[in-house]
Amino acid sequence: MRILGIVLVALGIIALIYGGIGYNHQKTLFEVGGLKATATEHRSIPFPPVVGALSLIGGVALLVIRKRRA
Repeated sequence: MRILGIVLVALGIIALIYGGIGYNHQKTLFEVGGLKATATEHRSIPFPPVVGALSLIGGVALLVIRKRRA
């Protein structure tokens, strides 16, 4: 449970700092013979701040409950 708590705290902090995952998507605009034109688009998957906060709170709760039982 301690490892899960640490992982949740780390993921919560990362989600709150970055706010999402960004990635590049490359698509082909057209291809004629040996000529190929491509475009790169930057896309992102946003994380709501509530998800990061809940993960952080859940991880801290797991760590605190673990200490109280010991």
